[in-house]
Amino acid sequence: MTTTAHKRLSPEEIEAFGKEIDGIRQRVVADLGERDADYIRNIVSIQKKLEIAGRGLLFVGFLPPAWIAGVTALSLSKIIDNMEIGHNVMHGQYDWMQDPALTSGTFEWDNTIASDSWRYTHNYIHHTFTNIVGKDHDATGYGVMRLTEETPWHPVWLGNPIYAFLLQSFFQWGTALQELESEKMIRGEKTWAEAQDAFGRFLRKSGPQALKDYVIFPVLSGPFAPLTFAGNATANFIRNWWASSVIFCGHFPEGVQTFSIEETEDESKAGWYYRQVCGSANFTGGRWLQILSGNLSFQIEHHLFPDLPASRYEEMSVEVKEICERYGVPYHNQAMHKQLASVWKKIFKLALPDRKSAKLSLVPTRVADKAKELISA
Repeated sequence: MTTTAHKRLSPEEIEAFGKEIDGIRQRVVADLGERDADYIRNIVSIQKKLEIAGRGLLFVGFLPPAWIAGVTALSLSKIIDNMEIGHNVMHGQYDWMQDPALTSGTFEWDNTIASDSWRYTHNYIHHTFTNIVGKDHDATGYGVMRLTEETPWHPVWLGNPIYAFLLQSFFQWGTALQELESEKMIRGEKTWAEAQDAFGRFLRKSGPQALKDYVIFPVLSGPFAPLTFAGNATANFIRNWWASSVIFCGHFPEGVQTFSIEETEDESKAGWYYRQVCGSANFTGGRWLQILSGNLSFQIEHHLFPDLPASRYEEMSVEVKEICERYGVPYHNQAMHKQLASVWKKIFKLALPDRKSAKLSLVPTRVADKAKELISA
């Protein structure tokens, strides 16, 4: 598996590390209150105002400044709805408020992926089995990219950069189809019958979503329907690229570790904490970058505490970083553009045959055959 250069902790050290991390969690849980409720309600208010402004401006999109302003407002609305509201609410970060509009089990968002599918593929699979190759679909590139050498190289991976570009451009559709695990169907590891329920959820959510953005609102614009259609498509494109870039930065930079199924067997809660830190990365930025990323600029803290309000991650990160430094656990954190550049470097690198495999392929066939004869003898 992919490893990072750091001291391997003993089982006793991992348990002590986990106990300190858990202490942070307990203190924040005890402190949740009006401050957190006010924060999310203010964010929801901002998002709704941006959406109303964006939709309204696109109705007069025949004026270029209005079209640009409308696309900008709608893009920000979709980003905030997905990142700071939808993603975090569906993690149960605000269930303690007992507000029906902010309850994880019933929340729906402005996206093509059904909330039930998201809670399964993301909240359960990804956050339980983070970066375990063979269990975490995200760790190996959602089935459409090669992001680890544990995925055997094949000539099809020469298109790795193209697949990554297309995934980012249509990210909401890629995540909406993730539950189907279409690559397993292609390999014959999963039948269509086994995927039908997931496909039904996809149709029930993505159909009305596409209808809203690409039919209803354009039709309401009358003769300016093409401009509204283009505005909605552009806003979705911007949201897709932003959301996928944030996720790429938090999961795939160089140095982020992947794990095998075997090495995570019988894993304790402390071991799970340890894996979350080693398998995640943060990126730096200002206050608005934090809000627009759903505070996933603190991806390490999010993986440690996925059900705690994300607005708390910045203050929690100070103590988490100090604990990591004390135990010698890597705490990946650098500017967003550097993390993203690191991911794209990996995407291009893994499009090519692994160096080890390339060297082996250079061994003359007759030499390899002779070696096999000697071994069998």
